[in-house]
Amino acid sequence: MTDAGLQERREWVLAILERYEAPLTRYARRLLGDEEGARDAVQHAFVQLCSQSPAQLRERTAPWLFTVCRNKAMDLMRSRHRTALLEEGETPDCVSHEPDPAAEAERQDLYARLRQLLTELPRRQREAIDLWVQGFTYREIAQIAGRTEGNVRVLVHRALKYLRQHPLARHLLGGPEACEPQPSIRIAE
Repeated sequence: MTDAGLQERREWVLAILERYEAPLTRYARRLLGDEEGARDAVQHAFVQLCSQSPAQLRERTAPWLFTVCRNKAMDLMRSRHRTALLEEGETPDCVSHEPDPAAEAERQDLYARLRQLLTELPRRQREAIDLWVQGFTYREIAQIAGRTEGNVRVLVHRALKYLRQHPLARHLLGGPEACEPQPSIRIAE
């Protein structure tokens, strides 16, 4: 490979690193529950990216990265015998660098409440929602999670329906039903 080709490849990898490192780390942290494991999974994904051709990945770069990262995270969980973490629904706190302390405190409170709601979802629904929020299509989520597109649609639909009907979500949205007690909602995966 020529020097110009190496430089072009280096710029391609650095651009992808800049764009996807933070979202990948958040995703892996939610899967694994710890920062160190998340960084290992993300690093693995980027090392694997270095052996890929930009022409081969084209617009599939993000789904490919998230799939590789997810697979590594699952390997790490299996090796650490930590599958119970996903079943228990624990999620780590997210660190922010917002300059306004009052806005940051309000945002953190909202995120904590949303994380609380998300922990009530079954693992598959939670993972589908995590990827959906990242902006992936149903097809891309299906590829990343190893499911059918129809199954992903059902998982996202059920998760959103549950979240919309939850009393805490109604309260956060300020709807008139927010103050009314709601019956317990059973989640079907």
